[in-house]
Amino acid sequence: MGDDNTYEELLNFLKALADDSRLKIVGLLSQRSYTVEQLSSLLGLGMSTTSHHLARLAQADLVSARADGHYYYYNLKTDVLRRLSQRLLKSETLTGLTQDVDLDAYDRKVLKNFTDEKGRIMAFPSQEKKLLVLLRHVVKAFEPNTRYPEKQVNEILASYNEDTAFLRRNLVGYKFMDREGGGGEYWRLPELAAADAVD
Repeated sequence: MGDDNTYEELLNFLKALADDSRLKIVGLLSQRSYTVEQLSSLLGLGMSTTSHHLARLAQADLVSARADGHYYYYNLKTDVLRRLSQRLLKSETLTGLTQDVDLDAYDRKVLKNFTDEKGRIMAFPSQEKKLLVLLRHVVKAFEPNTRYPEKQVNEILASYNEDTAFLRRNLVGYKFMDREGGGGEYWRLPELAAADAVD
């Protein structure tokens, strides 16, 4: 993630909520204020344990306390909870969590197992997920925005595997490519089309 502070903030936010008792405390405080004694009694927890959970939530800036006589009443900072949720859980933030992950590692493993050193497919996997890796590998041989006659398509596919009909059928079936009816021209589709076809 580009912003290390945002990453740490999200981690602390999720850790603060990643506990059954703390989630129950959040649920109770979303309705009204409670003292440690009241929360302890409601949850069947010891006072020190309840105080620990409240301190953890306070550390994440999700609860606050106000003195009233001899007691402290705890409140849920619903505005902070809502703001953090909206900001930290937005799609751009979640996508950024994978910046240090090698997203191509799985594809490389599949290609190593099913292709030779020249990139030819030695066998077709039965698992759809692995087959899609091979199809992504093959479709790179076709230029975007270019139309190919079926004969040329078969010639290109033959350099990957002799079963050109299987490759052709699946490239079209999984929306990596499209074609005109009756053995007409073929062309490569945007990658999003393939993702939609699998979903």
